[in-house]
Amino acid sequence: MRYKIIGPMQDRFDEVLTAGALEFLVALDDRFAARRVALLDTRRARRARFATGQLPDFRPETAHVRADPAWRVVEPAPGLVDRRVEITGPPERRMTVNALNSGARVWMADFEDATAPTWDNIIGGQLTLIDARDRKIDFTDERGKRYVIGENPATVVVRPRGWHLVEKWIAIDGRPIPATFVDFGLYLYHCAGRERPYFYLPKLEDHREARLWNDIFVFAQQYFGLPQGTIRATVLIETITAAFEMEEILYELREHSAGLNAGRWDYIFSVIKNFGQWSDFVLPDRADVTMTVPFMRAYSELLVATCHRRGAHAIGGMAAFIPSRDPDVNAAAFERVFADKRREVGDGFDGSWVAHPGLVAACLEAFDPVLGERPNQLDRRRDDVDVAVTDLLSVDKTPGRVTAAGLRANVEVALRYIDAWLGGSGAVALHNLMEDAATAEIARCQVWQWLHHRTPLAEGGCVTEQLVRSLLAEALAGLVEGRSGEERARAVAAAGVFERTALEEDLPSFFTTDAYARHLAPSA
Repeated sequence: MRYKIIGPMQDRFDEVLTAGALEFLVALDDRFAARRVALLDTRRARRARFATGQLPDFRPETAHVRADPAWRVVEPAPGLVDRRVEITGPPERRMTVNALNSGARVWMADFEDATAPTWDNIIGGQLTLIDARDRKIDFTDERGKRYVIGENPATVVVRPRGWHLVEKWIAIDGRPIPATFVDFGLYLYHCAGRERPYFYLPKLEDHREARLWNDIFVFAQQYFGLPQGTIRATVLIETITAAFEMEEILYELREHSAGLNAGRWDYIFSVIKNFGQWSDFVLPDRADVTMTVPFMRAYSELLVATCHRRGAHAIGGMAAFIPSRDPDVNAAAFERVFADKRREVGDGFDGSWVAHPGLVAACLEAFDPVLGERPNQLDRRRDDVDVAVTDLLSVDKTPGRVTAAGLRANVEVALRYIDAWLGGSGAVALHNLMEDAATAEIARCQVWQWLHHRTPLAEGGCVTEQLVRSLLAEALAGLVEGRSGEERARAVAAAGVFERTALEEDLPSFFTTDAYARHLAPSA
C-alpha cells in the first residue's frame, strides 16, 4: 500500500477510510499533486511581483475569452436552480440537521474556514455527510432536544480546504496529501451514484487553478463512470487576483460551473495580504469596510454582470450576525442584514449567504418580493456595469478611521478565534458575530498592516509594537482567567500563533498553516 493512515481510527472511521476511497485519493495525488505545487509556486512569484509595486490587471492573453459573446456555462443543475438563500457551517452533526432544516435552499458543508482541521473533525465531518445522505442522523442531545432531518432538506454543497493546505494524518509515499484531495475525494467517493456531487471552490487565484479543478472533475467522473457535467462547482471569488479573471474562471469550468460567489471576508483579507505593504492600501476598522465602499462595490457589481452575461448564478456574501437574547440588539442587526440583502438582490444577485438559521427569514424577506415565483434573475443583464482596473484597486477611497477600539477588537478576536481553532472549533460566536478563519485573518492582517505603517489612531498616537503587545497581554489575561492545565496552555499557544503571524516583519500568507503544523498535525 502506498498510503498510510497516521491518524487514529476512531469509531466508524473505517466506513470513511475504506480501501477504495484511499485508492481514489492516491489516484488524485498521482495525477494532480505536481500541478498543485506548480500553481502554488506561481502564487508565490505573483505575490513577490506585487511587493515590487506591480499591480494586477485584466490579462491581455485571455482577452479573446472576455470578448467572445457566444459562450455560456451549463444550465443550472437540479437542486441549484433556486439558491435565494444559502446557509453555511461546519459538517458537525447538530449543525448539519439545523442547516438542512433551516428553510435555506442550499447548505454549504464547510471543511475550510468554518472547520478547524483536526483529524476527528475532518473524518467525522465526512461520516456526518454519509449519515445525512442516508437520513441516519437522529439523536437527542444532553438537553433532551431531538434532532432529525425533515422532509425537504437543503441541497448539500461541500467546500473542501484550499490548495495551500495539506492533510498530515494521511501520507502517500511518505508525504502529506493535499487537504483538498481528502475533502473532495472522500465526499465524492461516498456520494457518487447516490446523490449529485456539488462543491464550492475556495481561494482560487487565477483561471489556471480553475482549469486544474476542471481536469480533476473530468478525471473523477471518468473514474466513477459518471456523465461529464455531473459534478458542479461554484467558485468563491475571494482573492483580488481572481476578481480580474472571473470570466476566464467561468470559461474553464463552463461544463461544471454553478456560478460565482462574492466571498467578501476573504476578499478583504486578500487585498491586505497582497498589498498591505503599500500605504495606499491601508484600510480602516473592519466594521467600516462594507460592501458599499468603492472597491468592494466595484467587485460585487462586476461579479453579477460577469455571471449573468454567461448564464451563471451570482451568489452574495455572508451575513455573519448571530441572534442575541437582547431584542434591541436583534432589531438593529436584522435591519442591517435586511438592508444588505436588499442591496444584493437589487444589484442582481440570485441568492445570498447566512451563517445562522435565524437569518434565513430575513434573507428571504429581501429576495422573495423581487424574485417572486422565479427561481433566480439570470435574465437580468447588468450591461450598465463598467468596472475598470482602477475601480477594483480603489482601496484608498475607503472611508473610515483606524480607532483604538478597532485595534483592540482585532487583537481580541484574532486571539480568541485562534484559541478556539486550536481547540477544534472553526466557527466561533464572538460579540454576536460568527467568526471564522477568514474574519480572523482580516483581524490579524489589519494589525500587521497598521503596525507596519505606524498608522495614526483617531484618538491620537499611532499603532506601535508596544501598544499591540500590551493589548495582546490584556486579551490573553482575560482569556486565561479561570483556566488551568491544557486549557491555559492552549491560550498561551494561541498568543504565540498571533505573535508569529501578525507581529513579525514579513506577513505570512495564512495563520492556519503555522498553527496546523505546530499544534494540530502529528508530531514529526
